[in-house]
Amino acid sequence: MFIDKVRIMVSAGKGGDGAVAFHREKYVAAGGPDGGDGGHGGSVILRVNDNLTTLLDFRYKRKYAARSGENGEGGHRSGKRGESLIIQVPRGTVVRDAESNQIIVDMSGDEEFVLAKGGRGGWGNKHFATPTRQLPRFAKAGLPGEVRDVILELKLLADVGLVGFPNVGKSTLLSVTSNARPKIANYHFTTLYPNLGVIYVEEGVSFVMADIPGIIEGAADGAGLGHDFLRHIDRCRLLVHIVDVSGCEDRDPVEDFDKICAELHEYSVDLSNRPMIVAANKCDLLPPDSDNLQRLREHVQELGCEFYEISAATTQGTKNLMRVIAQKLRDLPPITVYEPEYVKPVEEPCDPSELEIDHYGSTWVVSGVWLERLMNDVFFDDYESRNYFDRQLRKSGLFQRLEEMGIEDGDTVSIYDWEFTYEK
Repeated sequence: MFIDKVRIMVSAGKGGDGAVAFHREKYVAAGGPDGGDGGHGGSVILRVNDNLTTLLDFRYKRKYAARSGENGEGGHRSGKRGESLIIQVPRGTVVRDAESNQIIVDMSGDEEFVLAKGGRGGWGNKHFATPTRQLPRFAKAGLPGEVRDVILELKLLADVGLVGFPNVGKSTLLSVTSNARPKIANYHFTTLYPNLGVIYVEEGVSFVMADIPGIIEGAADGAGLGHDFLRHIDRCRLLVHIVDVSGCEDRDPVEDFDKICAELHEYSVDLSNRPMIVAANKCDLLPPDSDNLQRLREHVQELGCEFYEISAATTQGTKNLMRVIAQKLRDLPPITVYEPEYVKPVEEPCDPSELEIDHYGSTWVVSGVWLERLMNDVFFDDYESRNYFDRQLRKSGLFQRLEEMGIEDGDTVSIYDWEFTYEK
């Protein structure tokens, strides 16, 4: 079964909690705090696997979760980092945000991509020891990992796409010019999913050609099989339009050509403007008194497309067509790799009640997912960035809440990796 579009949910692991512990050993005076940090949660990572050609594995499993980090322990022992989850996808998989449908990443290269980042492990109490606070009895909890709802969409990586009505000979052409062995029969929709074949023209010259299931009138609106697979020619640098000129099915080749071009335009204007070669197939079956070939040639050449006569079944003209395609590809830009469109939403100031505030004497420990993300966006060596951080905290209502809880001038506010002295 060929599956080329699925929706999945991924969740990274939670960070482990920091430990509250003190060193106690005979003959060792004032051992002090030695609570270790929690381990970071595991991330969800995408990796390309060239042995995969479909997204079938994702049809039966839709939720993926990485492991959480372990909690810290005494004796300065940090918790074990959560194991990351590697998700393998076919080359050419485009990952989109499920809500906005914007592209997050195009998995066409060899680089791995972190789709969901694991939560940070909490600090143990060893980090909070100061000359005036020698026995901190608090630690930080680990933070949750990212959760994302995404759509995986497979777009084949092919140089050339064969388009046309069902049963015009696309699969036959692929079979006689490559080592691909698509199913071939004399009925519509024999091809139920795209087939790829590598065409070797001569030493050092080759390209990948895709046989796309037949497109019919109304395909762009969901009719037939073509609608489901039009995405697979999005990347193709060149289209080869196969037209049956034999008249065996009482079809007019000029009308067929125009209808397919209209469907391509309806699906994507960019796709309809892609360079195209027209191949008149089944010329060996053309009746002597038929004008199909001449009418199609004149119509196509008026539109500026190159025209070739072939018979895929007898291989007449197929080698010459492959040489022409290879020559065309030399002058065309490389296969499209989609640039990311998704921009992570700016974190809006949250309800201050969502922030966790722990009070230990003159130390106030503040934590929360919104606050962690805000910290990641702030460059504390820059004055303007620090001012932005201060404005966001005030806007969130954190300062007001701290004052209501009784914070005093000179108290310490601990926010993850930073400590600040509070001044009203």
